[in-house]
Amino acid sequence: MNRLKHYMISLKKALELEVREHRSSFAVYLILRTLVILVLVRQIMMQNYENIFVCLLTLLLLLVPSFVQLTFKVELPIFLEILILVFIYAAEILGEIDNYYFSIPYWDTILHTINGFVCAAVGFSMVSLLNKSEKIQFFVSPLFLAIVSFTFSMTIGVLWEFFEFSMDQLFAMDTQKDTLITSIHSAGVDEILPPFEENDIHEVISDQGYIDIGLIDTMEDLFVNFVGATIFSLFSYFYARNKERFTFLQNFIPKKKDRNKDYLYQQIKKGVGN
Repeated sequence: MNRLKHYMISLKKALELEVREHRSSFAVYLILRTLVILVLVRQIMMQNYENIFVCLLTLLLLLVPSFVQLTFKVELPIFLEILILVFIYAAEILGEIDNYYFSIPYWDTILHTINGFVCAAVGFSMVSLLNKSEKIQFFVSPLFLAIVSFTFSMTIGVLWEFFEFSMDQLFAMDTQKDTLITSIHSAGVDEILPPFEENDIHEVISDQGYIDIGLIDTMEDLFVNFVGATIFSLFSYFYARNKERFTFLQNFIPKKKDRNKDYLYQQIKKGVGN
């Protein structure tokens, strides 16, 4: 129990150091955190408990980049760290609470495309870091790196859609956004199922069109995730072949953390020494 308590205290102190490590990312973190707290206060005054939960969740998610760097001993490029922080704010606060998903065209599409690109970078980095490990070493081709980054990104995209579907089914949420469509194409429906009217309601009928319950949103999300993953995978292939010509990609690729910046290790060692 004492070891767990010591670890949690060390983690808390290390997390504070990690958040403050880079001035630019720390400034962005402070600005976004302040904005979320202001939104949280407003939601508390309005007694909107669902949005209160979203704000609290966002405050935790803003710590994820620093937590990942501590626990996995990797160093995120400053640009990538800032991008992740802004992405979290854009998805949770602007998207969910400020309703940008509906008021701003293609807001969801842009975020899912970025997500596909960033997740592909993470997949690429995982193989790259393993290849540099002293315990695990293997030689991989540029094509293999590109395929791994692509498949990792698509896997994360699918798992996210599983999560959205589960939230909708278990908690009656609407994370898979409904879509109003005016036409449907299906082979042989008229012959198999002629028009009929049923009193036992299993669907919603509107005189403006047919209401799709999330299928279109899910497929669009997966498609743009595919686009983002493909773009990074193509760049990663050429980057692996010639790093000097595609140095800009280093802004998206995490690296192994140096021991002198391993704040969690330092705090644990410091506590043991005391």
